[in-house]
Amino acid sequence: MSAIDHNGFAVARPGYALVGWMASLAIMLAVFLQGFVIHEPSPYELFMAALIPLWFLLGLRISRPVAPLMALMLLFNVGGLLSLLVMDDLDDGPMYMAISLFLALTAIFFAAIIAEKGKRLELIFKAWAAAAVLTALLGILGYFHAIPGGEIFTRYDRAMGAFQDPNVFGPFLIAPALFLMHGLLTGRLIDAPSRIGGLLIIAFGIFLSFSRAAWALFLFSAVAMVLVLLLKERSTAFRMKITMLALAAAMLMVVALGIALQFDKVSALFANRTQLVQDYDGGHLGRFERHKIGFLMSMEKPLGIGPMVFSRIFPEDEHNIWLKCLTSYGWLGFTCFVSMLVWTICFGFRYLLRHRPWQPYLMIAWIVLLGHAGIGNVIDIDHWRHVYLLFGILWGCRALEHGWQKQTIRRGGRA
Repeated sequence: MSAIDHNGFAVARPGYALVGWMASLAIMLAVFLQGFVIHEPSPYELFMAALIPLWFLLGLRISRPVAPLMALMLLFNVGGLLSLLVMDDLDDGPMYMAISLFLALTAIFFAAIIAEKGKRLELIFKAWAAAAVLTALLGILGYFHAIPGGEIFTRYDRAMGAFQDPNVFGPFLIAPALFLMHGLLTGRLIDAPSRIGGLLIIAFGIFLSFSRAAWALFLFSAVAMVLVLLLKERSTAFRMKITMLALAAAMLMVVALGIALQFDKVSALFANRTQLVQDYDGGHLGRFERHKIGFLMSMEKPLGIGPMVFSRIFPEDEHNIWLKCLTSYGWLGFTCFVSMLVWTICFGFRYLLRHRPWQPYLMIAWIVLLGHAGIGNVIDIDHWRHVYLLFGILWGCRALEHGWQKQTIRRGGRA
């Protein structure tokens, strides 16, 4: 392991500047590529398939604080592999589980590289923000047919950027939006114009995705971050600054929304999507009825029924992460996923207000993951690449916190 500097970040050994620069570039490229997954395997999968084994061959280690994540991720996928045993026709089941296992490895990888060097968190979020701005811009331009062939960036009259589904595109943008918002609220005034510009593009992309889950997630995450900042900062002047800037940002969003709704196409779809319950939610064998039937069926299927089998029985997929875990990963997978999520949320909450160099990144990832647990009630998130990145970030921060406490104890202070 590298040494820990006075800020609590791991520092590289002298003479490795070039290697460190290449490593940073590789990490940023990996995260950036998450925003472009129109076709599978995407550039992200291909790049990570080469990067992960190379990094471990060069000496990347799994630290003790990250080990539980690795164990739970692997057991989660063991549950999925066991579910294949009950399938009459394997079809695409093995490929589905291969993707699940690959994504689990990405979470372990990101946790390990963050545990090794905390400053990589800044690189990760900057690359994520760059990808979000670009893919959101593609979605916006495609929605308004402002570029030739722009329809590739839309589906069902909804922006989806360089993704395959608007319902994944919208939530992908939330963490970068919080990152820019945090910089706007706490950073230098000179950097405000670029952050405002990026935030407006991302927010408009979220809106044009017409994903109710993304809208709810964005609102929840923005409010939660402001509340955490108000709790964390004791200065009255700073709290006033946060409050005023947050109100100004909210007013700006309302104005931007008002302008967008002047377009007939936008206002019509907005009116439709703001209905709390759609026909496919509450109708016969709709989302909620499928959930009820699916949970009852899963109580009799300890190994599950296999990936993508649910959609052959019912009109659509599970659209519920808890039911998806039971049907595709069995009772073992469900137990591991819930344990992993609850453990992550608990230690993230415990570390949330501690003054650490990585606290802003932990806060953003924790809020967004908590929000994803909420929207998981109406959507499947087990194959969302950025969800595994969130797990990696939080468990990497857990390792950094353990390192910080050890260093503090060695210096004779309190952890």
